[in-house]
Amino acid sequence: MNVREHLGEALEFEEYVRSRHDALLRTARRLIADPFDAQDLLQTALARTYDRWAGIADKQLADAYLRRVMINTRTEWWRARKLREVPTEQLPDTSIEDDTEQHADRALLMEVMRALSPKQRSVVLLRYWEQMSTEETAVALGVSAGTVKSTLHRTLARLREELERHVRDSGDDYRTCVRTH
Repeated sequence: MNVREHLGEALEFEEYVRSRHDALLRTARRLIADPFDAQDLLQTALARTYDRWAGIADKQLADAYLRRVMINTRTEWWRARKLREVPTEQLPDTSIEDDTEQHADRALLMEVMRALSPKQRSVVLLRYWEQMSTEETAVALGVSAGTVKSTLHRTLARLREELERHVRDSGDDYRTCVRTH
């Protein structure tokens, strides 16, 4: 690779990082709770991806490649940390947060999401989980922005129906199953 091609690849990678940084950082935050460690994870993954950038033929798959690098890096860090742990006589006095309610909410959401078609799930995940704009979602799915909006409208109505059905079937209080923004 000559200098001009290398410079072009570097500029292309820089532009990619600028445009996708926030979304990639959100992914890192989902993998590691500590915000500083999440930033370190993203930086490490970006450095590793930069070394392989020229080999990624389809740059539209760069997000998926980078997510895989983040997952692998996090696993490496976890394994390394696990080996450095030293047993002690006394446990530290730290409280443990009870995430039971959050896990229950997530389990309910995943159950309700199974009732959706793959297209509906894709629209919801891209818009709300990946926080893509309507236009970005449309491009990612290869449909028009209007299709994304109408699909999202119908999908959210379907999710409400499924949640209400779950409440009726389980006898739970609706307010404990559904939280408003």
